[in-house]
Formats: sequence, C-alpha cells, structure tokens
Amino acid sequence: MRVLVIGSGAREHALCVALQSDPAVTALACAPGNAGTVTLAQAFPLDAADPVAVSALAVEWQADLVVVGPEVPLVAGAADAVRDAGIACFGPSAQAAQIEGSKAFAKHVMTAAGVPTAQFWAVGGTPELETALDEAGAPYVVKDDGLAAGKGVLVTTDRAAAVAHGRAVLDAGHSVVIEEFLDGPEVSLFALSDGTTVVPLLPAQDHKRRDDGDGGPNTGGMGAYAPLPWAPAGLVEQVRATVLQPTIDEMARRGEPFSGLLYAGLALTSHGVRVVEFNARFGDPETQVVLPLLETPLAGLLYAAATGTLAEHPPLRWRDGAAVTVVVAASGYPERPRLGDPITGADGEGVLHAGTALGADGLVHSAGGRVLAVTAVGDDLAAARQTVYERLASVRLAGAHWRTDIALAAVEGRITV
Repeated sequence: MRVLVIGSGAREHALCVALQSDPAVTALACAPGNAGTVTLAQAFPLDAADPVAVSALAVEWQADLVVVGPEVPLVAGAADAVRDAGIACFGPSAQAAQIEGSKAFAKHVMTAAGVPTAQFWAVGGTPELETALDEAGAPYVVKDDGLAAGKGVLVTTDRAAAVAHGRAVLDAGHSVVIEEFLDGPEVSLFALSDGTTVVPLLPAQDHKRRDDGDGGPNTGGMGAYAPLPWAPAGLVEQVRATVLQPTIDEMARRGEPFSGLLYAGLALTSHGVRVVEFNARFGDPETQVVLPLLETPLAGLLYAAATGTLAEHPPLRWRDGAAVTVVVAASGYPERPRLGDPITGADGEGVLHAGTALGADGLVHSAGGRVLAVTAVGDDLAAARQTVYERLASVRLAGAHWRTDIALAAVEGRITV
C-alpha cells in the first residue's frame, strides 16, 4: 500500500513512524513534512490548505491511501478532493469537519444527538457577549467559534479579561461561543469511524497550559500521557455509547457522514461525563502517546475506516505499559515564538519533529512554536516519565521551554474523578 500523509507536525511524524513499521506499507510520503519525517518518508513541497494541490499530489504519486493530519486541510475540503480523484482518504469531508471548524455547529449536533455537554451561548456581537457572560457566570469560558489551533479558548474568573478576549475574537470577524465551566479532569479520546461503525482508541490526557502547575497561557498542547490509571472502569465504553456513536449517527442522519478520526475532548465532572469539544482529526500531542501503544498495524486500520469496512476489521491489540510525550517549545511560545535557531539532539531516540526544517547549513532549525515532541514508552507511567526526561537532557535549543511535570500528578495519584 502506498500511503501519503498530509501535514508537517509531530502528529504526522508519529503517524509516519507507525506506518513505516507496518509491513503492508510499500511506499510512504509526507507532504510537506519536516526535518524528521524526511528520514522516514518521501517529502514533497505542498500547500496543505489547498485541496486541489493535495489531490493532484495524491494522483501524481499514485497513492492508495491519503491520511490528512491537520484540521485546516480537512475544513478546506482536502478529503473531498482526494476522494473525488478516486483515492481512499482517511479524514472527514469539509461538511463533516465543521464539527471542529465551528464550535456552534458541534454544539447543535450534540444537542440533536442528546450528547452531554456544557450549556452554551452563540454570540455574534458585543451586547450578546455581555448578556451571555452574565448568564454563564464565573469562571468564564470564552471560545473562538472557528479554528484557532488549540489557542482560541480563555478560561478566567476575570470578567474584564473575558470581555476583552470575546471582543478580540469578534473584531477578528469570528463568532464567539460562551460556555458554562466544567469541573473535573479532562480526557482525550480518539475514535475511528467509517461513517457508521465506531472504534475507540486508548484515552489520553493533554496538558494545555504552557507552564508547570497548569500556569501560563493556553497552547496547542505541551505534553500528554496514556493510558490513564485514574480513569473509571468502563469509561471508554460509556463514552462510545453516550457520546461517540450518537454523534456519528446524528451526522449520518443529517446527510453529513463522518468518516475519519473523531476526537472527543471530555471533562469528567461531578455531574458525569461532558463533552468539552470535538476535533475532526488525530490530536497533537496525544497521537504521540497513543500510537506507540497500538500493536495493530495502522495502515489497514485507517484504510478500513476510509473505505467503509471498519466493522470487518479485527479487534484492536494494545501493548502493555504507558507512554509520555513532552513538547519542546521555542522561546516566546505561544505569543511570539522565535524561529530559525539550530537544534542539536533532534535525532535522538523517541524525538518526534514538529516545527523543524533543514537549514542551508544542513542542520535542523526551529520553524514553529512547538519544535519537538520527545516521547518514551515504559512499563508504567513512572518509568516512561523518567525515560522521557532523560532523553530531553540531550536536546539543545536556545531559549527552549518545556514543562517538567507532564504526567506527574497521575504518577503521584493526585488526580481524582
């Protein structure tokens, strides 16, 4: 099978690692890729946000399967264009990808499907913003309705800050969604779907805040771990039955079947499981810890989801142990990341590339806010965590920042539901 991965982050590097080890994969490409994926897969220059360009590359390279990693190409219609060219594609249509592209759309789907989620207010102007904040009360949850790379959410008890964030989103021409605050630990659960069948993967937890102790600004994710030793028994089946399957069924009922990866961001609240958000693709950095624990060959699994045959696929197999990933961010991330700095140690074991590029000097340089995702697997979370921080010690990037407490609360038993 010839597999083309679209994207350039650590998620795509993790996908390439898993696909490259699959005996069914005879050729692998990643476009545009990064300085890490180029060691595993053919690289091609590509504007991933251009569906025509994505489709043309898939045809020219004679791909059997295209795997679209990021949300922007999906919302733009890359999967539609690839399928229109007669090539199997893992990723939802532009219509179905609105489940991530518009938080208000996702809320309406959840309401129709009876999926438990936070109460919400869709806001199109400043007077509505003020009213919605009054009704929601503190802590305030203010979200950009559109795509914001995981950084469009503000959770604060400061009403003035909530108003300012909402106005900034409105001034940018976007709508705002105000939500009630959800207590309890958060869980990321991926599920494959072919539009009918739903197959959940292992739950993981992402660390969104930049600094230790969940301080600092919201980011695209500073690290993750899986599995979750504190998760209640039966959680995955409960979410499959009450969240994932009803959502897939509702999308089909609307004539917008969802085929690809449905990512449920969940809060395990004092009132039960609630959906925080949906994404329409593999999450980053959770992919970096879920895929290393998957023993089932990835290519056939994604192909089954892309071709409507997921119900016929054998049950998934998982390896024992745990995985931890820690993101190395550039100086100034997320507000003003500094780019172009040389990196050493980027070829070490478990180092996945995110925002990297090969410079004219032949060295790896930083090319994004999140630069690397250093990952390790161990017999348990404590062992994986120890190994990942040992590996981080070999990475050198001027002004680099990473959290030192990824998975620490779970290891110390401080997370309760």
